[in-house]
Amino acid sequence: MEKKFDVVALGELLIDFTDNGMSEQGNTLFEANPGGAPCNVLAMLNRFGHKTAFVGKVGADIFGVKLKKTLEDLSIDTTNLLIDNDIRTTLAFVQTFEGGDRDFSFYRNPGADMMLREDELNEELLADTKIFHFGTLSMTHEEVRKATKRAIQIAKENGALISFDPNIREPLWKSLDEAEEQVRYGLSQCDILKIADNELQWLTEEVDYAKGIEKLQKEFDISLILLSLGKDGSRAYYKDMVVEVPAFIQESTIETTGAGDTFGGSCLHFVLENGLTDLTQGQLMEMLTFANAAASIVTTRKGALRVMPMVEEVEEMVRRN
Repeated sequence: MEKKFDVVALGELLIDFTDNGMSEQGNTLFEANPGGAPCNVLAMLNRFGHKTAFVGKVGADIFGVKLKKTLEDLSIDTTNLLIDNDIRTTLAFVQTFEGGDRDFSFYRNPGADMMLREDELNEELLADTKIFHFGTLSMTHEEVRKATKRAIQIAKENGALISFDPNIREPLWKSLDEAEEQVRYGLSQCDILKIADNELQWLTEEVDYAKGIEKLQKEFDISLILLSLGKDGSRAYYKDMVVEVPAFIQESTIETTGAGDTFGGSCLHFVLENGLTDLTQGQLMEMLTFANAAASIVTTRKGALRVMPMVEEVEEMVRRN
């Protein structure tokens, strides 16, 4: 049976306040960029023409209104984006260092995204998607964790592939032991894993990426593992194949916000187009090349949600290189 949505994602939708220079008085200027990893992924998928939907909560404040309108402008379905009248929209202040790395300060104690409850899920929507995507920011607290696990269950029962990006933000967890427990739950459920190099090393306690991936493959049955390596590119682990593609380095890089989500969304597009069975080495290389190029373009822009690259832009970069 044909599904209405290509990808439904659940998680955080927030405002990233990113450093945007100094005022005449010498004060830091912050730009309010719509953000949140799951929606960044959906925004990239929409560039490919995919039908997407978001499940989550924002506050009944100026930021919540801005975020809902942003998703509507991007044609991301907001049927299950709820408004919380009591709790404010989550905010993240992002400090960018030379080279593009970041540090986050979250205003989320609580934040509206934490308030999503199991009984607020639109089960019909969750049953009507080819891929369900989630991270761990919706696993940090008990009620939203229950909602996330129920959403995964509904999607799986209705034949969806499960995509998982841990996207660990250490300050948001009571302890890293709890974070590890929830990451392991995600690993036990997913068909597609996108994981960053530092997250892999933390989780497996292996400095060597190959050894870390080997540990995951022994413990979990994950069809496709995508390892993002920042300036060193990315790798795909599929069956007995390992494919590595270098990054597209740009002198105009200003920050890395959303790069991993752009990469992940590009890879999910490839899975939607080609499935998860019998992929070839050449196909994996094509997937990573495009995804690396897309991620590289985003690093030259402020924010992510509204500035995802057009497919033609990415194809042109691949051709030039």
